[in-house]
Amino acid sequence: MNLNERDKQIIKEHIDRGESLPPKYKLMLFADAPEVELIWQGKSSEVTTVALPFQSIEQIDEPRSEDLTGKTLDLFTADAQSGRQSSGWTNKLIWGDNKLVLASLKNGPLRREIEAAGGLKLIYIDPPFDVGADFSIDIEVGDETLTKEPSFIEERAYRDTWGKSGERYLQYIYERLRIMRDLLSDDGSIFVHIDWHVQPIVWLALDELFKPEHFHNSIVWGYHRFGVAAQKQFTRAHDTVLWFSKSNKWTFNLDDVRLPYSEKTKANFVGGIGGSGFGSGELNELGKIPEDYWVIAPAYKSLNEVLPFPTQKPEALLDRILKACSKRGDLVADFFCGSGTTLAVAEKLGRKWIGCDLGRFAIHTTRKRIIGVQRELKAAGQPYRSVEILNLGKYERQYFVGIDATLPEEQRRAQTIQREEHYLTLMLSAYKAERVFQTPPFHGRKGATMVVVGPIDAPVTLAQVNEVIAECRRKQISKVDVLGFEFEMGLTPAVQDEARAKGIGLSLKFIPKDVFDKRAVDRGQVVFYDVAYVEVLPKVKGLKATVTLKDFGVYYRQDDLDALGEKLKAGGSKVTVESGQVVKISKDKQGTVSREVLTKKWTDWIDYWAVDFDYENRREIIRVVEDGAEKDIWTGNYIFENEWQSFRTRKSRTLEFTSAEHEYSKNKRYKIAVKVIDIFGNDTTKVVEVKV
Repeated sequence: MNLNERDKQIIKEHIDRGESLPPKYKLMLFADAPEVELIWQGKSSEVTTVALPFQSIEQIDEPRSEDLTGKTLDLFTADAQSGRQSSGWTNKLIWGDNKLVLASLKNGPLRREIEAAGGLKLIYIDPPFDVGADFSIDIEVGDETLTKEPSFIEERAYRDTWGKSGERYLQYIYERLRIMRDLLSDDGSIFVHIDWHVQPIVWLALDELFKPEHFHNSIVWGYHRFGVAAQKQFTRAHDTVLWFSKSNKWTFNLDDVRLPYSEKTKANFVGGIGGSGFGSGELNELGKIPEDYWVIAPAYKSLNEVLPFPTQKPEALLDRILKACSKRGDLVADFFCGSGTTLAVAEKLGRKWIGCDLGRFAIHTTRKRIIGVQRELKAAGQPYRSVEILNLGKYERQYFVGIDATLPEEQRRAQTIQREEHYLTLMLSAYKAERVFQTPPFHGRKGATMVVVGPIDAPVTLAQVNEVIAECRRKQISKVDVLGFEFEMGLTPAVQDEARAKGIGLSLKFIPKDVFDKRAVDRGQVVFYDVAYVEVLPKVKGLKATVTLKDFGVYYRQDDLDALGEKLKAGGSKVTVESGQVVKISKDKQGTVSREVLTKKWTDWIDYWAVDFDYENRREIIRVVEDGAEKDIWTGNYIFENEWQSFRTRKSRTLEFTSAEHEYSKNKRYKIAVKVIDIFGNDTTKVVEVKV
């Protein structure tokens, strides 16, 4: 900037008088500014630089055993007995806020693992964009359909990121796109799926971040829809997929995505040589180069694909994108993975993958879908990769309350103590309880019930609960609620029965992620659910063992039944949840309200269950950075290795309730872990010990 003192004085005088600057001075001041720049209220060029450790909560090494005799394996180093790869990259399915996940992938130790896998070659995302959409999920319960409402955090992520003119949404997507760009390899591409609601502003954001010269196609994905009577515009029947590369290098496998020529085209070409046809020469035997408009039927048109996700995309769409811009063995990612379409297609095409979603139900749906693909590949003698299910767990919770998870243990512990009062106040406020002091181990009171808040970074243990029961007896307290993010495995209804025998009403309640959203707390929309319980029966004969599910219980509540009955129109009905039962509320034409319990038995609540026959075989090791150096530490937890599973699908609603036999290699004591996932996608784990 070349300004003399006189120039500076003139500019200052104009500013003081609130006048516009003469063009001469605008050019002098902003000579280096871009000719076009995207500006919105609240725009920030800063992005999250946090690098939280990932917690590994489950490993899916292989699906149910099948006979692979005589099958051929290729693509990567694979186990000849199972078809599962025995070395290299493990696919990653991550539950959490993708902004924190992306930042932790970019800035943390997993970045090196990504680079070792060849770098991230392709990202496809289908972010939420319809501000008026209903993001609830329909779940089948017998012959009826239960609508699962999104949690407050899911609701806010899907719908409440808009602002008056889309500025909040633009900042939301801009931050995430910027980190995705940094994660991509230099020859990588990004495909962003959007519709008319946000196409203009997202395209501008992509232009700014990836540069217009790296734009390749605005792909129109068209599908057939019926118009609505008296509508005042043409029927909207397409979405858009914007394709940008990170640089002037990118992959495009033209021959992998060619389409067959029509009979008319072939006839014109053959008959038109030297005549009236439109071309001469030879047609490529692989087909024609596709245009940038694709007519592909939506997922709900295929009974083989349809899942309970209103925004699910067809596999054919992702098949074409992944074949076009990635190769077998390449690493691809979807950070809004939903029902897991990108990941399922990637698995079938031999791509490595990373998937992420905020919704617990999305992670559960994707888990089942990927296991289904693994089973298909295994049966066909084709290779597949292990899947690791990750989250940010306690480190994310520490981050939300202002604790730096990357500090050395001693400093982190000191910071945890400093933030303890803030944490307790936040939890009790969300629970609508008042803070009490000088009455350890109690932290609050809700009416006549005392409240104990578990630690932010560890499970509530049986020893802690026993201490609470003993203190209740000593102080003659008859009711107590214990809140926790996690509960020690084995903390079953037996401890509640024991407390009840001593005259104490004990409730164990999960703290939901919603507590970290101030608006959810302010609106009183945070729901604490009682801990579910599961009972199992292991049977051992020689070196072989099986596990049978014996009982399962939940205590969910979704609507006030009386209020719901009043709102219903005559002749209407709705399925909801009350006191751990799925209930159908109906109102006849005379206005009489009736209730029908749809969950006739405990098995109706179970959607999926799996067994790890040697639970303490694999410790959870995380890599952290302390004082600038990386080191591996044991969290004190173990990774659930998914060795056997049974689950419901749209085609088959039945479950097996006794596992297949597992054979141990030697006589000793083993701990068996059983994970049960209910129809809402919430999981409960039970650990039992057996002697073989």
